[in-house]
Amino acid sequence: MPLDQEIVQVLQALEGAPPMESLPVDVLRTSIAYPPLESRTPVGSVEELTVPAQDHALRARLYRPAEPRSRGLMVFFHGGGFVFGNLETHDHVCRDLCVGAGCALLAIEYRLAPEHRFPLPADDCLNATRWVGEHAASLGFDPMRIVLVGDSAGGNLATVTSLRLRDEGGPTVRAQALIYPVTDYHTPATGSYIENGTGYSLTRAAMIRFWGDYLEKAEHALHPHASPLRAPDLSRLPPTLVQTAEFDPLRDEGEAFAHRLLDAGVTVTLWREAGLIHGFARMGLASAAAKRASARCAQWIAAALC
Repeated sequence: MPLDQEIVQVLQALEGAPPMESLPVDVLRTSIAYPPLESRTPVGSVEELTVPAQDHALRARLYRPAEPRSRGLMVFFHGGGFVFGNLETHDHVCRDLCVGAGCALLAIEYRLAPEHRFPLPADDCLNATRWVGEHAASLGFDPMRIVLVGDSAGGNLATVTSLRLRDEGGPTVRAQALIYPVTDYHTPATGSYIENGTGYSLTRAAMIRFWGDYLEKAEHALHPHASPLRAPDLSRLPPTLVQTAEFDPLRDEGEAFAHRLLDAGVTVTLWREAGLIHGFARMGLASAAAKRASARCAQWIAAALC
């Protein structure tokens, strides 16, 4: 299918912007645009929280829908190549998911590389999920209805958290929704890295930069908590949605991960969103196709919580 015409306009608007791989970390972090509050989906309430994580605390934001349809709770990990992103860059994504799924969402602001390299962001997400499991009931949620959700690097952190909960103990996770997830290292390059490595916002060069910022040593990419596609055993993970984009360098690794989960006996839903690019969950105001894809994700989560 051809590139969605509204996504073409998004890419045209980005022409001339310096590539992400060329920007210093501080400049990259302040360059990420997000919509003004008045254009974001209204929710019932938004509460700022602090979640303890070993010897430090993490910022978190709890969204509750005005008309909840479930006592479940999504725990959301934002994307950004492990290097950028925060509660603000994904506030509109979280609002859309909260309303679309009809349940609350807790967004976690984990520590970022390169100041905090692997495995520290993954440790933060694991500790935050354990805290949610311990406090879900007191917050008004069903501790047996926790869904992990993440986009891009956040999808990596969501499924790595699921792996670690399985292996290291923690709350039961009802499901996981992985939106164009990072599941493997950039080398060797997949077909989608070659086909879509330039021209579609996220580039292979940017991913090489992000992995370099995230890992202290390249050999850490072999660890399943960095590259979950390389985990020797993917059995006994929760029902999983993997949502990929047709014109995304990460498409093939996300789909390979979905197939490995299927081979391991995990219940999997795999959707390739035709005509879309990496980052579509943040593009709903610019693209009707992106908005539909995000709504489908929210509907899948709502069904998983039934």
